[in-house]
Amino acid sequence: MEKLQSLGLYTLVGIMFLMFQVEGSVAETLLESDKNALLDFVNKLPHLRSLNWSEELPVCRNWTGISCSEDGSRVVSVRLPGVGFQGPIPENTLSRLSALQILSLRSNGINGTFPLDFGNLKNLTSLYLQYNNFSGPLPLDFSVWRNLSVVNLSNNGFNGHIPSSFSSLNQLTALNLAENSLSGEIPDLNLPNLQLLNLSGNNLVGSVPRSLQRFPKSVFVGNSDSLLDYTVTSSPLVLAPHEQNLKTKNVGGLSERALLGIVVAGSVLGILGFGFMLLVCLVRRKTVDGLGGEFEKGDMSPGKVISRSQGASNKLVFFEGCNYAFDLEDLLRASAEVLGKGTFGTAYKAILEDGTMVVVKRLKDVTAGKRDFKQQMDVIGRIKHENVTELRAYYYSKDEKLMVYDYYSQGSLALMLHGKQGENTIPLDWETRLKIAIGAARGIARVHAENNGKLVHGNVKSSNVFLNPHQFGCVSDPGLSAVMSALALPIARAAGYRAPEVTDTRKSTQPSDVYSFGVILLELLTGKSPIHMTNGDEVIHLVRWVHSVVREEWTAEVFDVELLRYPNIEEELVEMLQIGMSCVVRMPDQRPKMSEVVKMVENVRPSLSKNPAYSDAKSENSTPMPPSPGA
Repeated sequence: MEKLQSLGLYTLVGIMFLMFQVEGSVAETLLESDKNALLDFVNKLPHLRSLNWSEELPVCRNWTGISCSEDGSRVVSVRLPGVGFQGPIPENTLSRLSALQILSLRSNGINGTFPLDFGNLKNLTSLYLQYNNFSGPLPLDFSVWRNLSVVNLSNNGFNGHIPSSFSSLNQLTALNLAENSLSGEIPDLNLPNLQLLNLSGNNLVGSVPRSLQRFPKSVFVGNSDSLLDYTVTSSPLVLAPHEQNLKTKNVGGLSERALLGIVVAGSVLGILGFGFMLLVCLVRRKTVDGLGGEFEKGDMSPGKVISRSQGASNKLVFFEGCNYAFDLEDLLRASAEVLGKGTFGTAYKAILEDGTMVVVKRLKDVTAGKRDFKQQMDVIGRIKHENVTELRAYYYSKDEKLMVYDYYSQGSLALMLHGKQGENTIPLDWETRLKIAIGAARGIARVHAENNGKLVHGNVKSSNVFLNPHQFGCVSDPGLSAVMSALALPIARAAGYRAPEVTDTRKSTQPSDVYSFGVILLELLTGKSPIHMTNGDEVIHLVRWVHSVVREEWTAEVFDVELLRYPNIEEELVEMLQIGMSCVVRMPDQRPKMSEVVKMVENVRPSLSKNPAYSDAKSENSTPMPPSPGA
């Protein structure tokens, strides 16, 4: 009997094992099918931005814009805004993703009619196709997508009537068909869960059905005047759910619900001007989020000040090799906080809906026209070096100029050296400072090699130096002085780094960059700011102070007391001090070239520079690895 029981147990275990194997095999087959469908889609539809979709990489963990189910068996989300797709969606590609729940192809150049084979996507909950070039009528039967809760088909060329089948979508909470060529009367959409409706900017006629008279008249403007002949019965909360997760709240920033609500309100009050829109934006942020936000008083995130009309005609320009899947609309919704205000603008950390963190620099006082600005951005965007922060994208409009970079979580060198010392703050050791100096020198030298050896950084300072993934220095903001207006002299934030011959920031030179780098070396050695005050409120200029101390032969007094704790580094400290002093000599022609400075700094401790992981040859011929968000 016991043998039979044991046999039965073994049999049961065996059956369960086979079931798990079969289940795993089926899951792998389904995921492989999804993978092939996506590859067919991207290979058949031309696009301007490259995607890192490769048969060798796992779909669920590596492919840009793709998310999978929790068990990793199916693709459930495709988000590819602003990729630059051109042409109609190929048949029998995306329609094979039978488990797909979220599809976002907004802000591309997709044309043709609404894909009829999308009827196979029975599990679709959110559809975002706005800001494309679709045309033709909408599908007559929307009931095939019974799970739809968000539909945004705005800013296309759809024509024909609004399908009455929308009324069968009981879970629909947001419907945006604005700025198309839809005609005829509005069907009676009895949708009690509908929170957002926008039918403005079409050719609709007749009267507003009673079921929709609870919405403000602004959602019908731009159609026949007869549509506005009704009394609002009640004012629902005109919000739209997040594209990423309908139940998620964006606590830090302005949610998509709030932003779309602002757009609806703004269509009526637009004549009051841009300033009023900013006021509404701030009020909405406070009332919807229940928080004051993360910005400094008087500041706004870069996206909040871009008008929607600009966003419709201007898009982020991404550089080759950038695998970020976001566009201007994402920046408009991003949570943001001010990282710092610099010579050329304000930098923000933007947290997108999918958790991606980027740095957005909002430029001020740009005098270059669009053509010259684009040319300079192209020069900067071509720099691919592990010691230069890579420009990922930029945005240009008449009123706003934005630049997008990777986010470096450890902060700038200025923050590390001069920031508030918290309980967990560890002073920079000498080896770390050496690596920062080596990396920053390499980065500036690479900048000087660009544009046939004519490019100038123009804003070298410790707040523009970060740590790359290898913990070496990495410089940011190169080449911006060429597109900016002249800045009054002196400017407190940069005066301590500016070479004495520079009276116009637009006329910075490579020798003046060398001077500024020399100041950074003195900063690393002394731990002092370029311009600081003594206890007696005396203003001290770092370069002059170091000269005076060295002249009095009190060299040991120069060095940061934190560095004196490390044994056997005196010779390295003195050697680095000599390099710094050679960089900050008064006459520009007496300063070494940046390529020479690199060799000198590397020779302070050759063992650091000989590590192949940090060789210049390698970094010039490979794409740098961006830091992971929040790493």
